Amino acid sequence: MRRSSTLVDVFLLLALFSGAPWAVKGSPHCSKRANTGEIRPHSVTITEFGAVGDGVTLNTKAFQNAIFYLNSFTDKGGAKLFVPAGRWLTGSFHLISHLTLWLDKDAEILGSTNSDDWPVVEPLPSYGRGRELIGGRHQSLIYGRNLTDVIITGDNGTIDGQGSIWWNWFHNKTLNYTRPHLVELMNSTGIVISNLTFLNSPFWTIHPVYCSHVTVQNVTIIAPPKSPNTDGIDPDSSDNVCIEDCYISTGDDLIAIKSGWDEYGISYGRPSRNIIIRRIAGKTETSAGIAIGSEMSGGVSEVHAENLHFFNSKTGIRIKTSPGRGGYVKNIFVSNVTLDGIDIAIRFTSHYGEHPDEFYDPNALPIIEQITFKDFVGKNIKTAGLLEGLEGDTFLDICLSNITLNVTSKSPWKCSSIQGYSDLVSPETCEPLKERISPEHYLDCYYLSDHIWISSNQNKGVQFLSW
Repeated sequence: MRRSSTLVDVFLLLALFSGAPWAVKGSPHCSKRANTGEIRPHSVTITEFGAVGDGVTLNTKAFQNAIFYLNSFTDKGGAKLFVPAGRWLTGSFHLISHLTLWLDKDAEILGSTNSDDWPVVEPLPSYGRGRELIGGRHQSLIYGRNLTDVIITGDNGTIDGQGSIWWNWFHNKTLNYTRPHLVELMNSTGIVISNLTFLNSPFWTIHPVYCSHVTVQNVTIIAPPKSPNTDGIDPDSSDNVCIEDCYISTGDDLIAIKSGWDEYGISYGRPSRNIIIRRIAGKTETSAGIAIGSEMSGGVSEVHAENLHFFNSKTGIRIKTSPGRGGYVKNIFVSNVTLDGIDIAIRFTSHYGEHPDEFYDPNALPIIEQITFKDFVGKNIKTAGLLEGLEGDTFLDICLSNITLNVTSKSPWKCSSIQGYSDLVSPETCEPLKERISPEHYLDCYYLSDHIWISSNQNKGVQFLSW
């Protein structure tokens, strides 16, 4: 194929003449969607409901009562719950639709260290069980389901999960249920989380699951380097997600895109798609800056990540999957990445393991295709790429372009069961990727490049994506 027109023209022509269900638009801007300054017509302060900000008094009832009161305003323009300066100890509480939870700059919401203050809820249907243990899971500190128009924000206040007791229970194998997240919203739409600091989550920090139109912007997420599974932001079976301008330093993946686990994720069948990630910095001694999987059985597609800086970390970008996962990872475009002090710059892991039970189908193989990494620069890198596909299930159309890494290993690339193309890669890449990117391979490699956004939509033909 000759590139005789712009990419927009190419995709529009393809869509019009082949019936392909694509939408094309410029890359959306989170800032246009994160209207955290929106004025709610009704507002209360948590102290009006008897809360005491001494870091000792348990304020769960105060939060619950305040939100119960504000629920009467959800059809009257919504409401705002203001948390002033102080240290507000609480157990898990539910949010409501059309609510702004606002933290003052000196406000700290502290998670209770008593597990009884974190109720046990049903496992996610796309996981079939708790992620760590059979059965249910503890409800997140800040929780909501089936909500619309929820804003969690402030003047850089803090939400601290005080997770060390949970990490000890995990290491000592004394947990009865899977640990809680710090924030989890389920089956919700129109979510904004911004301008806050999140500390010491018991488990994954921010977890939107089965959600649409989610913005996470200008947040800081910190947990100790050895804290187990304290992922930063995990969009899970969610679409139209925008994550930008965040600093994350945790004990696991900084951002992990997921969509369900083995046969349960396949059956539930809700993918993660249309995800923008930009201007992220951080480090993780154990895991990846951005990961996809390993739970990706509902599928992950249309991910565009750019302007990333990861340092002093185990891995830069990683795709994790396994026989039994099924699903797919496709149309992933990662560009403008700076790496410093990274063990493995790019990694594909195809035998990650960890299955929910013995009923998974080992013949359910994932489809991994159209993955592009462009404009990477790195120093103090041990290994450029460890790219392991599955024998009999080759990962296809893996493209590397304009990548320069200062690598200490004598074997900078290790590849198996992959196929793709490369151009301007130093050190020289492995044999399966040595075919040059040519005009006929252009769409395989730059499917989401040049700020073009394509959204699968099986029913509406060509349309412009609305954010």
